Amino acid sequence: MKIVDEFKEFAMRGSLVDMAVGIVIGAAFGSLVRSLVDNVIMPPFGRILGGMDFSELFINLSPGSYGSLAAAKAAGAATINYGLFLNSVISFLIISWALFIVVKFMNKFKREKPAPEPDTKICPQCQSSIKLKAVRCPYCTSAL
Repeated sequence: MKIVDEFKEFAMRGSLVDMAVGIVIGAAFGSLVRSLVDNVIMPPFGRILGGMDFSELFINLSPGSYGSLAAAKAAGAATINYGLFLNSVISFLIISWALFIVVKFMNKFKREKPAPEPDTKICPQCQSSIKLKAVRCPYCTSAL
């Protein structure tokens, strides 16, 4: 029974729950950015490069010729899909940049912890640091 209690304490720890929420939001954010890259950014970029669709770029490793990646996959041909890899690299760079901007923005709103209350004061006679509640300086013995 002790293991169950330890697991419950571990699972309900605040940082673990925060991390789980972050992972779920991160996955949703990743799919949102992937959609942005695939459906908004890459089509104009491909158009600029002469109507090229990166997702259709592949190297055929099998005998025969295929007009598209879908045809090669349907025939069971071995391919190196470097166009899909390029899409993934661009998605990764955009996701990384977007997360950097979000974290930077969030850090501006992060509350700074107030400075701790001082527990020492300076002796007016010898300028030594002494305890706040002291009534006599331990260094010069002057009354405070």
